[in-house]
Amino acid sequence: MGSLLKINIIIVSLTLLTACGGGSGDASLDETESTTVTSGAPETEIPEGTTTSDIPIEVSAALSLPEVMHNYSDPDLPAHFNTAIVQGFDNTPIDNVIYDELATLGRVLFYEKQLSANGMIACAGCHLQANGFSDPNQFSIGFQGVTTSRNSMGLANSKYYERGHFFWDERANTLEDQVLEPIQSVVEMGLTLEQAESNVIGQAYYPYLFEQAFGDSTVTSERMSQALSQFVRSMISYQSKYDTGVASNFINFSATENRGRDLFNSARTNCATCHVNNRNNGNEAILQPDRTFNNGLDAALVNEDNGVGDLVNTQNQNGRFKVGSLRNIELTAPYMHDGRFATLLDVVEHYNSGVQDHPNLDNRLQRNGDPIQMNLSDQQKQDLVAFMLTLTDDTFITDEKFSDPFISQ
Repeated sequence: MGSLLKINIIIVSLTLLTACGGGSGDASLDETESTTVTSGAPETEIPEGTTTSDIPIEVSAALSLPEVMHNYSDPDLPAHFNTAIVQGFDNTPIDNVIYDELATLGRVLFYEKQLSANGMIACAGCHLQANGFSDPNQFSIGFQGVTTSRNSMGLANSKYYERGHFFWDERANTLEDQVLEPIQSVVEMGLTLEQAESNVIGQAYYPYLFEQAFGDSTVTSERMSQALSQFVRSMISYQSKYDTGVASNFINFSATENRGRDLFNSARTNCATCHVNNRNNGNEAILQPDRTFNNGLDAALVNEDNGVGDLVNTQNQNGRFKVGSLRNIELTAPYMHDGRFATLLDVVEHYNSGVQDHPNLDNRLQRNGDPIQMNLSDQQKQDLVAFMLTLTDDTFITDEKFSDPFISQ
């Protein structure tokens, strides 16, 4: 373990030498002294002068990893993400707090095609960074060319889904559970967990990465789950035009964007009532509700997919699905669990005039017991879409730390 976590020292040294901090460096430290790392990774003494040149050739030949480790554990979040209410949404378990070495391993596993039965599909195959870690296909294509039954949901800000349950029907109780299910799916990746472990053991670059993260090179599915879930939780989108606007009272918005924002927050549309968790208590960061909804896609029970109702076999749960984040919504088409809507205008029109009278329709989509009719003008619909486009985070979708680290696959 002599080389364990050496990259952290480079980060500390550079911070001290340049005096430009990320908010977590201690300016009183002497970069020439040996340092004990206690960021959540295994604790070890790091000797002075260690550099990333010690990365084994079998790692550097396969992976493009930075000389200074990417910062996953301590992003420089804006003020509206650092409120007590938003931090209270965090679903990170106390035994899997993010640290850079483990999230780095998770990044490699996320893009690892050897986690599929034919070595052709990775997690990233259905969750593309350019699309906000969603899939532009209506249904994703598995390792044998068979399609999934649902659209792949975007992953941004999964850390702040307060309930901590995942998939459209919330069948996974934690993100740690969720990340292993696609690997075991007979449609998606087609491996048992034992086969997945064996495939990872067979890649020459993993002993070093596991040792960096855990202190030894032992590969287990539990450790893979910890790494993958840490990487996904690190995917925080917070640098959109909207986020700049929160800090400046939206003076950066155009007239149509501000009209759309007003409509979104109005009682006429009720958009914010559902899409902004605990809005009335000051949340301006997390644009995702904390529960499943029936949003009137169908008027009654359907044969194909009734969401939570099929999972729990309870009639009053039929048609209820988890609701994705509005972050990067411009990039995550097609929309809904079955990808039935191709554009944001289609989605707006659904809520404007197409909500169906399902027995389990959410009461916020009703007026006097009937499905809501917003009666928006064409301009108002365009305004709503313009507001949603302000949630696109170009930095997030191009950030190297979330990108494919493989030199070739």
